[in-house]
Amino acid sequence: MNIHGKDIKIFAANASKELAQKIADEMGMPLGKCEVSTFSDGEISVSIQETVRGSDVFVVQSTNAPVNNNLMELLIMIDALKRASAGRITAVMPYYGYARQDRKSRSRDPITAKLVADLITAAGADRVLTMDLHAAQIQGFFNIPLDHLVGMPILAREFVKKEIEDLVVVSPDLGSVTRARNFANYLDAPIAIIDKRRPKANVCEVMNIIGEIKDKNVVIIDDIIDTAGTLCNAANALKERGAKSVRACATHGVLSGPAIQRIKDSAIEELILLDTIQLPEEKHLEKIDVVTVAEVFAEAIKRIYNDQCLSSLFD
Repeated sequence: MNIHGKDIKIFAANASKELAQKIADEMGMPLGKCEVSTFSDGEISVSIQETVRGSDVFVVQSTNAPVNNNLMELLIMIDALKRASAGRITAVMPYYGYARQDRKSRSRDPITAKLVADLITAAGADRVLTMDLHAAQIQGFFNIPLDHLVGMPILAREFVKKEIEDLVVVSPDLGSVTRARNFANYLDAPIAIIDKRRPKANVCEVMNIIGEIKDKNVVIIDDIIDTAGTLCNAANALKERGAKSVRACATHGVLSGPAIQRIKDSAIEELILLDTIQLPEEKHLEKIDVVTVAEVFAEAIKRIYNDQCLSSLFD
């Protein structure tokens, strides 16, 4: 592994072109020239259209839906850059797909998050830059350096601007309590916790609410919103139990299946998402606001290139 490239270049595959362009704009540099397409049989073709020999290269690609296509685009682009003699290759993955398959919950289950980590390493990545992994221990699945950014401060700043009175931060489940507590500390607000039961994947049932939410303006914070079942059940339960208003925020807006309709029909007044996943036009709702992570990723890329500390980006 080369420690440092002679210059810096940013490339994007198809999943994150808009975010990559914003990052490049923040850094005052052009996006690298490349083409990612498919052959008629569906195989992915990558063409790097400028020299990268000796360069410090950053490939921006979230592995959201279509997950397998986007993952293969990333792997093939990394391989192409490695074979073009790039000095150092960093996989910039704002959203890390397969992160929820991080352990064996039943006999004979795969640990796919580890498999994906091995694939990225085998393809030739020298390091990984990502944000809000579903499980922090995934950092240990890599045998190369991984920098793990957090989206909570970006979301918290949005709510500080709103100056909402009687605010209570709600954790949608017991596993998100630490995230909710950090968010609440940033906003100087109390927290409440939803105790839920999940009878099967993508289905949840609200059981109990721990904390005072009656006549309060509540905000639910989570890392990923997929089918939005958990979020919308929580929001409706909070409203039924006397919450004055319900808002929500999350880092990754996967928004698959019935998510958009559920959010549209729910008690949620406002949902703030980060643009780690590019939101297609058909998923834009009036109550959904998207905040960019380009500035924090641009700063992280600059610091990685200059071998500087990233810890202040977590504040």
